[in-house]
This record gives sequence, C-alpha cells and structure tokens, in this order.
Amino acid sequence: MSINASNSRTTLATVMAVSLIGLAGCASDKPPVAATPQQASTAATPSSSASTSGTATAATPPSSTTATRPAAQSVYFDYDSFTVKSQHANDVRANADYMMKTNAVMELGGNADERGSREYNMALGQKRADAVKRALTALGAKADRIETISFGEDKPRKTGHDEAAWAENRRVDFVQKSK
Repeated sequence: MSINASNSRTTLATVMAVSLIGLAGCASDKPPVAATPQQASTAATPSSSASTSGTATAATPPSSTTATRPAAQSVYFDYDSFTVKSQHANDVRANADYMMKTNAVMELGGNADERGSREYNMALGQKRADAVKRALTALGAKADRIETISFGEDKPRKTGHDEAAWAENRRVDFVQKSK
C-alpha cells in the first residue's frame, strides 16, 4: 500500500514539474535574429526508469556525504527559448535528487549567446535560470537553497560566431555553493 502512495506522489510531482516547465515556454516578444525558425521545445518528461526521491526526514537529517554530485552540470536551450528540453529531464531530476539528499545550495547561472541586445540577453538568462529552478522545486528541491543569476552573454563557454558556439552558450549552469 505504501509503494502505491509513494508512486502516486512521484507521479504527482512529475506532472507538476512538466506543467511548470511547459508554462515557462511562453513566446518571446523579441523578433528572431537568425533566418532559421525557432525549434519547438518540449516539456521535460520523466524517463520510464525514474528513480525514487530520497527525501530526508526529521529523524535522519541530510548529509553532504550521502550522495554523489550529478555529472551533468549544465542544461542547454534552443534559440530564443527558456523551455527546459525533455532531453535534460534526467539531468534536472538528478540535481533535484542530489539537493534533497544533501545540504547543497545551488546557484543556477543563466546564459545566452551573443545575439540580441545586452538587456535582452540578461533577461533571457534570468528566465532560463528561473525555469530550471521551477523544475527543481517541482521535483522536491527546496526553493530557499536555489539561487538564480543571469550572466547574459558575458560568460560564453565557447567563442565563435556560429551555431556550434551559440548552442554551447545557451545554457544554465549548476554551481554548488558553500552554505
């Protein structure tokens, strides 16, 4: 009986996360810079082998040594979009699970490529970081342990003026902070 209740809570949390992520994909009021149309992003969906959440109870406080930090430290976005793509659902879930098993405080740094004005890219980076925060909290991570910041186009991961560089720079980075 408790297994079904646990599965129902996991399913409810997943449905909430998908709904919130879908709402984050509202259209931008900025006209496209490139001639290529924006690709449609899909909301994050859980994999068929979703792991059970490891929420801590009052009797067993979380420890920073109980979990291994997820390998994926960035989530990437389509051009002119702040919708978390389904291909990153497992990465977001892994980071949410890690945060629930530890005392980790995460900084989510939103980034944009060089196209668009500085002001627009700062706003887009913030929307991306906020979208990832909503996804993490919908999966059970504590909002008060997640900080969001936008770097706009100021911290490119890859230099260049082509799609390969731009794709690498449209991202949110997970940075663990000391508490």
